[in-house]
Amino acid sequence: MCDDFTLIAEQAALSRRQFGLIGAGAVVAAGSATSVLATTSDALREAMVSVTTPDGLADAFFVRPAKGKHPGVILWPDIGGLRDAFKEMARRLAGHGFAVLAVNHYYRGGKAPVLDSFAQFRTPGGMAKLKPLIAQVNPASTTSDSKAFVAWLDAQKWVDSERKIGNYGHCMTGSYTVRAAAAVPGRVGAAASLHGGGLVGPAADSPDKLIAKTSASFLFAIARNDDAKARGDKDALKAAAKAARRPAEVEVYKADHGWTVLDSPTYDKAEADRAFDRMLALFNRL
Repeated sequence: MCDDFTLIAEQAALSRRQFGLIGAGAVVAAGSATSVLATTSDALREAMVSVTTPDGLADAFFVRPAKGKHPGVILWPDIGGLRDAFKEMARRLAGHGFAVLAVNHYYRGGKAPVLDSFAQFRTPGGMAKLKPLIAQVNPASTTSDSKAFVAWLDAQKWVDSERKIGNYGHCMTGSYTVRAAAAVPGRVGAAASLHGGGLVGPAADSPDKLIAKTSASFLFAIARNDDAKARGDKDALKAAAKAARRPAEVEVYKADHGWTVLDSPTYDKAEADRAFDRMLALFNRL
């Protein structure tokens, strides 16, 4: 659904001022891919890391509080892939006491960033870059990647492995959050889908059917224009969660598809903050 609803503002791009803190706080030190980098506040530590998966090495951005052990969280970017906007979003959550792994779900085709900003998604060149990468991602690969990302987090000394792992996704990766919860039900305890697509369908492995195979609590934050196109999806998600006896918060927000992503043309700060607060409440129960 990403490309369905961004046409209305495809020429929009955030200025540095609108982008807020992105790029303003990070001090990038020379060193290996696993070097620890300090933010200006020195409250967080961050680095680009590599995660071994059955299909190769996935690059990812890992950020955590400077001290102590904390619950692990997987961040799945939107259709545009891992970029500065998602690094800043990962920092925000890490600032609330989480060890966040923002992954490059397109790693099979190359390292991030594929696109520098969401605005590039609407260009012919941007779409040409993404098309073959999207084709390499499927339910089976997402399931295997989820297992690898969970295992990587559990192996880090900064992650509290006695607490469950959370995960959240945007746009096309909203459905990945449910697949991750089903892939490792003993470890993934929370899933937040933010204006996610592909959540409801007739297939046996459709995410709504997989809720019953999880041990997670859910947040389904739905865009109003997504809801307008698929009125029955919210009810199907509620029904699936109820049948599975899984806690689920399902709500249509007063914002359009993409509203939670910092560099999206439809970014809505008020509603994005509200969705973040609900997600934070979900993860605080891990």
